[in-house]
Amino acid sequence: MIVEPKVKGFICTTAHPEGCRESVRRQIAYCKEKGMAEGPKKVLVIGASTGYGLASRIAVTYGYGADTIGVAFEKEAKGKRTATAGWYNTKAFEQFAAEDGYYARSFNGDGFSKEMKEQVIEAIKSDWGQVEMVVYSMAAPRRTLADGTTVSSVLKTVGQEFTNKTIDLRTNEITEVTVPVANEEEIANTVKVMGGEDWEDWIRALAEAGVLADNAVTLAYSYIGPVVTHAIYKDGSIGQAKKHLYDTAVKLTKEFAGIGLQAHISVNKALVTQSSAAIPIVPLYISLVYKVMKEEGLHEGCIEQMYRLFTDKLLNKEMDSEGRLRLDDWELQDNVQEKIAGVWDKVTTENIQEYGDIDGYWEDFYQMFGFHYDNVDYEADVEI
Repeated sequence: MIVEPKVKGFICTTAHPEGCRESVRRQIAYCKEKGMAEGPKKVLVIGASTGYGLASRIAVTYGYGADTIGVAFEKEAKGKRTATAGWYNTKAFEQFAAEDGYYARSFNGDGFSKEMKEQVIEAIKSDWGQVEMVVYSMAAPRRTLADGTTVSSVLKTVGQEFTNKTIDLRTNEITEVTVPVANEEEIANTVKVMGGEDWEDWIRALAEAGVLADNAVTLAYSYIGPVVTHAIYKDGSIGQAKKHLYDTAVKLTKEFAGIGLQAHISVNKALVTQSSAAIPIVPLYISLVYKVMKEEGLHEGCIEQMYRLFTDKLLNKEMDSEGRLRLDDWELQDNVQEKIAGVWDKVTTENIQEYGDIDGYWEDFYQMFGFHYDNVDYEADVEI
């Protein structure tokens, strides 16, 4: 069938198989051009099908020469409904990796579940023996707990509501949004979904099964951002989950010191992802930061960030005073943030094109789902 983008709010309900394949191909080509570094050769990526997780899987394969197991929860095509972008990304990656001589095995299902952990552990036992690196890049709106109850995360503030500018992605109109306050239960549930509890469960399960190698490394991803987004992100309900994630890294490193485990948090840059598109205020900030960072020659996408993380920051142990890897170092440079602060109050619907890179935002948005690649024929009939 001919596949066209169908956008609803901050999500695209279709994905283009050839476009997703092209996205993966380009990310691989970037890493191949940059070259190899010495790193772990057996890597598990939990949340491996889009955004930072997919880029992580590509970066360790083509930056370290690693074999990978990926875990993701994606839907295959049904009738006239296309598969999700992550489904196509994973299939394309597996094919490219196999052609280049790398082991790449993927598991599709609920990464939070005990059953998924058991399946992955059995695969590690039978195919590898042990895993040397675990990348935790899960981004889910809800989680089903062991007792069968389902909890959901919320995008709310803590303490008091917050009003600021945002952009309506349906119209590119600059409006004001008031973000409500999360109650204690909502905060607790957000921490359960997006904090470090499941990350810890994975590491504990791998260690107890004897498949976590000595001196293994594990990473999880976070974001801090500028002051303008702190109320909704760093200090909001998500921020409470990210604090729990950081505390979990400290806990894991201490608890598994006997086998030399190193648990790290990588604080990444603001980018257009399926997660960030849903957060009030953040898409407007991203369009402004894209403009400034492209002008300054500092802009990076997911693959550039992850390649720099694995072949530079992590190997050289470049960390801040709290032991975090800072991939947001270029974004938070004073000259970048001063320029954004200088236009934040000025930006309107009429001048967003002047002050922001709204076209770049949308280009990244569509490319997440396999659209807007100049060498893909979107009028061609494709097998979904």
